[in-house]
Amino acid sequence: MTGLPLLHSTVRPEWIDYNGHLSEAFYVLVFGHATDALMIETGLDSGYRESTRCSLYTVESHVRFLRDVPEGAHLAVRTRVLGAAARKARFVHEMYVVPGPDAEPAPDAAAVATTELLAVHVDQRAGRATEFPESVRRRFTELTEPPPHWAGRSIPAVA
Repeated sequence: MTGLPLLHSTVRPEWIDYNGHLSEAFYVLVFGHATDALMIETGLDSGYRESTRCSLYTVESHVRFLRDVPEGAHLAVRTRVLGAAARKARFVHEMYVVPGPDAEPAPDAAAVATTELLAVHVDQRAGRATEFPESVRRRFTELTEPPPHWAGRSIPAVA
């Protein structure tokens, strides 16, 4: 389904909140680690960041918390690139509970959480957005796939 490897993690005791399940901050932490893995896979790794002083900055995200996740749960995060332009990339992460530390989600598995992100390539010296190198933009393009049905939605208004 995707050209990117899954990110795996295990829910630690200190990630559990007062309701007895994974705290919202730690869903975002795991998703952040998945973004770091995406950066490595697209050429925006630590060597690139050190030599160019450019990095990927998240400028918008929409997280959906779909199911409670207990302490000790094994997580797998699938990342999908939805598109990239000169300075921006749009991607999603889908988090699953899996049976073991290196397991893959079943084809019909339901995600426990998702996030959709818009990120901008930033020149940290100049303090502004800058174009991706051609090799990075090409890699994002190679990885682009259709969006899942839930992507692009906003938070509904409260009546």
